[in-house]
Amino acid sequence: MADNFNYISFGNPDYVEGVDDIGMSRGRMFEYTPTELAKGLEDLGQPSLEFLEKLPAFLCSEVDRSTENPWMIVRFGRVSNLSAGKREVTADFEPILDFGKVEFENVDQATDLFGADGFQLYRTHWAVREGATGPILQALAERKEEFAEAVAQLLGEGEASLDVQPPEKQKNIIGAVDSVEEFLAVLQEHPPKDGDETFYRGHEDVTFELTPSLLRKSAAGGWKFMPNEDRLCKELLIAHYDEFEGDQYCFDQLVRMQHYGLPTRLLDISGNPLVALFFACYSDQGPIDGQGEVIIFRLPEDQVKYYDSDKVSCISNLSKLSYEQKSDIDLSLDQEEFNKEQVTGKLLHHIKSEKGFFEARIVPDDLGSIVCVKAKRTNTRIKSQSGAFLLFGHEAILPESGQDGLEVSRITVMDKQRILDQLDALNINATTVYPSIQETAQHVKARYRQPDR
Repeated sequence: MADNFNYISFGNPDYVEGVDDIGMSRGRMFEYTPTELAKGLEDLGQPSLEFLEKLPAFLCSEVDRSTENPWMIVRFGRVSNLSAGKREVTADFEPILDFGKVEFENVDQATDLFGADGFQLYRTHWAVREGATGPILQALAERKEEFAEAVAQLLGEGEASLDVQPPEKQKNIIGAVDSVEEFLAVLQEHPPKDGDETFYRGHEDVTFELTPSLLRKSAAGGWKFMPNEDRLCKELLIAHYDEFEGDQYCFDQLVRMQHYGLPTRLLDISGNPLVALFFACYSDQGPIDGQGEVIIFRLPEDQVKYYDSDKVSCISNLSKLSYEQKSDIDLSLDQEEFNKEQVTGKLLHHIKSEKGFFEARIVPDDLGSIVCVKAKRTNTRIKSQSGAFLLFGHEAILPESGQDGLEVSRITVMDKQRILDQLDALNINATTVYPSIQETAQHVKARYRQPDR
């Protein structure tokens, strides 16, 4: 069998049993997919869709525990006619084996069957899982003996044993540099369009993800922090409430939390390209081997928001909803229906706590977007780094190659020590970028340390 397979899960069994066409929110695509694999697929371009169509697929319901024996609907087949719209990915499901209702003695047996963890079997999502489908089909045939012959025949035919290679990550690399002069020259060769505003981010390692810390996943594709977003924020507020008393908006709180290292849905960016170049070279963990990169973000000026924007308030207050509540959000609804939803009312309650005049007219597309926000310069680090942020909405994903309205390009950075020396001559160093007495002391110590003799 193939080394990868589609695992498509819906909470409602009616979306699975006897269904020939399926639709999945774009934000739920590739959850619980190995990170490296997901990065090559998340743009949902034609190569990605063609790859998915070549893979075998399990179409399943979430595990139901309302009866003595947990059960789920399981169907095996393929997907075809995939189409990626703005909100949703649609496909036809072509069944090969319809196992129907499969019962288990306990939930652990279901998780073992698909090599899943507890979250995955209770979450509507579309994953690309690593591994062969043969052992899964054989285990299903043991539970549903009437399928034993059909499974044996299918495995004997080997029709799903294609060597299918996933598409590679797509990056728009516009240059490679090993000096400040070369870096500035590349920027000058690629000027922004009229009416665009430009921001930058430096990665000391080209393999780093363009993802906020809250939304990062393990190598296997599971969430690291996302299921506990509301708890993370509350625990920090409880422990250091006085630090946040002056913050007017939820966004202000997230910025402060980000400053202190808490995982948030914010991604730091800078208006200063040389600050980004510094971050592409600098590491406080030791040697700075390997290539870094500067990521360049360009978007229309009128799309840049400020800290007091209503759209920013809507997205920021998602942090106050529980994981279960966020799972109930359905961005495919039209605006009128969306604002009648119970979970929308809970989100509105949090928004009105900072904006009492706010009306119940949340735009679903706004809530699922990625917004560039200029923050209040409430700390010296934001001031020194010309700081701004990308604020990620509900289930929002930024493909490596960018998206409509947000152009993403990259410059590969080499010979980091040379560039750091040049930046130091321009007074861009750890002292000026991290303006604290601790960082100044470290920088001065490193500058005046005598070489080993």
